[in-house]
Amino acid sequence: MKILILNSGSSSLKYKLFDIENDFQMLATGVVGRIGLKQSSIKYQAGSEKPVSINQPVASHKLALELIRNLLTDPKNGVIKDLSEIKGIGHRVVHGAEKFSDSVLITDEVIAAIKGCCDLAPLHNPPNLLGIEACHELLHSVPQVAVFDTAFHQTMPKKAFLYGLDYNQYVKYGVRRYGFHGTSHQYVSSKAAEILNTDIKNLKIITCHLGNGCSLTAINGGKSVDTSMGLTPLEGVLMGTRCGDIDPYVTLYILDKEGLTLDEINRLFNNKSGLLGLCGKSDMRDVISQIEKKDEMAKVAADVYVYRIVKYIGAYAAAMNGVNVIVFTAGVGENCSFIRTEIMKYLTFLGITIDEKKNEENACIISTPESKVKVLIVPTNEELVIAHDTYKIIKDIA
Repeated sequence: MKILILNSGSSSLKYKLFDIENDFQMLATGVVGRIGLKQSSIKYQAGSEKPVSINQPVASHKLALELIRNLLTDPKNGVIKDLSEIKGIGHRVVHGAEKFSDSVLITDEVIAAIKGCCDLAPLHNPPNLLGIEACHELLHSVPQVAVFDTAFHQTMPKKAFLYGLDYNQYVKYGVRRYGFHGTSHQYVSSKAAEILNTDIKNLKIITCHLGNGCSLTAINGGKSVDTSMGLTPLEGVLMGTRCGDIDPYVTLYILDKEGLTLDEINRLFNNKSGLLGLCGKSDMRDVISQIEKKDEMAKVAADVYVYRIVKYIGAYAAAMNGVNVIVFTAGVGENCSFIRTEIMKYLTFLGITIDEKKNEENACIISTPESKVKVLIVPTNEELVIAHDTYKIIKDIA
């Protein structure tokens, strides 16, 4: 049995194909990028083979899926003989609000509910739906499953997810903290418990998903009890292009001073802020390169980035009345020893000591044996979580 995993963005379609009967082995992976633009990029890799790159126009997500379908069945580079080998399709869907606390088989009612969440995730849910619709057209007989970024965080108590607003705003419009990167936080926390050979029910874990988008989650006994992103992925720590936490009045103040439209203020906070807004670079590798060149604002940006993360770690340690494990994951979390070192400088009060050699090597466990809190680097694998959830749901109907 093969399961295809899709992550559909506004101008991209990422994919992975898993062989369920061979211990969820990944057979192929790739991405179709710049969809709808004059020159799209198609990347395809079968297992450990050399990646294949193609440049040609791809006008729509439907045509992108056709390309993926053709690559997977290609006589030379393909990994399956026929599309009938694909028994299920799993989709990453960013926002499920309170409607979904688990992954679900996609039906007309589910599609309607995902559309109903588009106001809460206007940059993510509409392109997620494009991927679902493309599959419905081209692979209509294959069952599809929606796996929600927000689902893992549905265990948060009201004291963690409610805002200090008129309660009617929550009742009428669902204004509350939802949290995102749920599949990542779920995967790396479970993997950390496995690595430490400890029942996750006995652990208090803080997971740090640090990439272009960043979020932290407090996980007590395997359940999310608080997380840094909120109603949308804008809230929380500083990110590549997102501002993270700000005084709500900042919005009104800038609107008044600059005369911006709501769309313009949305782009300012989501696309022109964060690291990019502070120092002109959104990729942490570029920020560090600028720091090495004595760029003062790059250093300031990195300091703000680290400081915001440290404050959340401290808050979550207090909220759970302790912490046993801190996990770093995603692009920056997995690969940037500089940022991890800067964060750990603040956390010696927790009894954390770091093996600097292992930190430089991006080793799995970077804390010393004497450290009171274990610190791990766990590469995230959101697609594998989606594959497992998809299999659980379709195994009896495929």
